[in-house]
Amino acid sequence: MSRDTMLAAIRRGLKRGPLPADEAAMLRGRLESHPRHLIPARSRLPHAEQVDLFVRNLEKEFGSVARVPDFEAVPGAVADYLAAQNLPSSLVMAPHPELQAIDWSSRPLLNIREGRAQATDTVSVQQVFAGIAETGTMMLPSAPERPTTINLLADTEIAVLRASRIVGAYEEAWDLVRAELGGMPRNVMLVTGPSRSADIEQTLELGAHGPRRVHVVLVEDTASA
Repeated sequence: MSRDTMLAAIRRGLKRGPLPADEAAMLRGRLESHPRHLIPARSRLPHAEQVDLFVRNLEKEFGSVARVPDFEAVPGAVADYLAAQNLPSSLVMAPHPELQAIDWSSRPLLNIREGRAQATDTVSVQQVFAGIAETGTMMLPSAPERPTTINLLADTEIAVLRASRIVGAYEEAWDLVRAELGGMPRNVMLVTGPSRSADIEQTLELGAHGPRRVHVVLVEDTASA
């Protein structure tokens, strides 16, 4: 059902037509100038400290981080992580221009396929839209170049994140979505470490609803980082 069809059905149920122009303008104004919520003090830090806070919070939630100086070092960081975890060198990579611009030939043993993840994929590489320091969370809006299946199907997810894309609070990350994407995408995933659950006998199980391992390759692309 399309958005217009759904709204038309609601209007019929309320026995009401479209809003008058003045009321519609008032609602648009409220959406554009909504008040800010209280921002936690722990995230109000200089950017370099926000980056460190992001790393600490992610690692606290069973994620891991490799900090590299530039994108040229990303293939090496990926290969080293796979070797350290005794994981296969075959992986599926999101077809994002930022990842496609990396020279992966420096690690010829990496077998890379671009596109959506399949149930048989064990390792995936994703591009991160933004990092949120207050909880160590990655924001992953869905897009053709950032398939949602990359975040869910592989047992191991490797996420490439620019340090310059780390913000303090959730509100700032949503600001980036509105400013850069021109509206809300179909899906936005907020990922804080590996998927886990303790529903059964309060025993923590990693990989319950998604990846068992989440590893972030953090590209230090700002002087403050």
